[in-house]
Amino acid sequence: QVQIVESGGGLVQPGGSLTLSCTVSGTNSPFSWYNMAWYRQVTGKEREEREWLAFISTSREANYADSVKDRFTISRDNEKNTIYLQIDNLQAADTAVYYCAADRNPGGTLTKATYDYWGQGTQVTVTS
Repeated sequence: QVQIVESGGGLVQPGGSLTLSCTVSGTNSPFSWYNMAWYRQVTGKEREEREWLAFISTSREANYADSVKDRFTISRDNEKNTIYLQIDNLQAADTAVYYCAADRNPGGTLTKATYDYWGQGTQVTVTS
């Protein structure tokens, strides 16, 4: 059974940085075969309203939402079955639960994709 565990969230002051991690286990195929993405969900929003943030393909091609492309960096370490999301210059509006998603072949489009596997999320709170 596929398990996805996000970590690295916490309480951060505005202007600070965080690196979130997402580790995948239990896949039938090598982790390197999975396309991965980061999303976030603000309190009060429904699951369907999760905001897509970044995507990294099996070939390490990265794509970002326009709203975060200047501050977010996605990367992957296939040896560790892990992807990362570095967030710089954190702002109050970044406060959310951050989710990681995995799929060998995501459906839909880049910004409206569907993924088979999701983690439970990690909370990021930006406050002074």
